[in-house]
Amino acid sequence: MANIKSAKKRIRNSETKRLRNRYQHKSTRTVLKKFHLATLKEDAMNLMSKAAEMVDKLAKNNIIHKNKAANIKSKMMKRVAAM
Repeated sequence: MANIKSAKKRIRNSETKRLRNRYQHKSTRTVLKKFHLATLKEDAMNLMSKAAEMVDKLAKNNIIHKNKAANIKSKMMKRVAAM
């Protein structure tokens, strides 16, 4: 365990950020799962815009890599185009 005050604070902050990142990542995965289960093109379009926004936010905050975000969005667009 850390003895220095700043190190203790860093541990607290890191844990808070970890939980927030985990929550955002899980929420995004849930929306992506709903998107993949959508059968109507209109529903898929609505979910795609919401999911793309969430994925961009994850990439902006370095929770996921920007190329991974681009790949996810590209796959979503291909799926909607194929409907």
